[in-house]
Amino acid sequence: MLTPALLAIALGLFSAVTVALANFATKVGGDVLTARMVLSIGMALCVLPFLPFVPAPPLALWPSLFFAIAVHWVYQTGLVRALHRGDLSRIFPITRGGAPILVALLAVPVLGETLEPLGWVGLVLASLAVISFAWPEGTRRSAAQIKTDRAALFWAGITALGIAAYSVVDASVIRQMPAPQTFIVYLFALDWIGITIVTLVIRRGTLWEHVRPQLKPALLGSVAGTLSYAAALYAFTLTDAAIVTALRETSVVWAALLGAVWLKEGFGRRRVLAACVLVGGLALMQFSG
Repeated sequence: MLTPALLAIALGLFSAVTVALANFATKVGGDVLTARMVLSIGMALCVLPFLPFVPAPPLALWPSLFFAIAVHWVYQTGLVRALHRGDLSRIFPITRGGAPILVALLAVPVLGETLEPLGWVGLVLASLAVISFAWPEGTRRSAAQIKTDRAALFWAGITALGIAAYSVVDASVIRQMPAPQTFIVYLFALDWIGITIVTLVIRRGTLWEHVRPQLKPALLGSVAGTLSYAAALYAFTLTDAAIVTALRETSVVWAALLGAVWLKEGFGRRRVLAACVLVGGLALMQFSG
């Protein structure tokens, strides 16, 4: 029998694979900003048919919904800037690796959640393993490359803060909704507006030129992104936000493999070892209590 705990694990792992595919689709098209806009619009189109069939958010929760959308916009801005400046296999681990610890810390005062001591050990190990994916494999870099790396890592850190913030905010809001699908559908139906306005301003006059090569990968990524976060949001209703977020961080393994195979980015022995440590840390979290 599939218990709520096992369902949450399955949803978290499914979310990990699909979020890696969504971010790969954002990076592979070339212009990350335009790709992110197309992906967000595609995610809205994915949930649009369900809009008439879910309960509307209570009037009192609309401010919370808009706040959640604003937090997602901060995350998107950081991600776009980071991916413009760095490889997927380096940026993605930083953005995902810092998030579980930040979520666990924020979840204590905001959601009243905490982990057992062994769970904290597993969380730290998992996060350090994810971050270690981002370390270069000993290649020499020029001063210009170092400057670019610093900018990329700065924005990756902002993205990690955004992931932590939206995970806690979304977990809090979805638990107050009349049904989980209400938040999922309304979030995706409105989330595209901010990134689209920014893209229209920055890419004015050349929008179609940038959109055309993004359409196929970004629209495929939008389906993956919708399935990914819908699974994560539902998992938030079944178990602690920190555990769901940590399970999603196995996505760095898939993102690194996608980067190595299709984008010709490195995937050395250290990253294989990091993947093993990541799995061990997640196991400690799951069986700590």
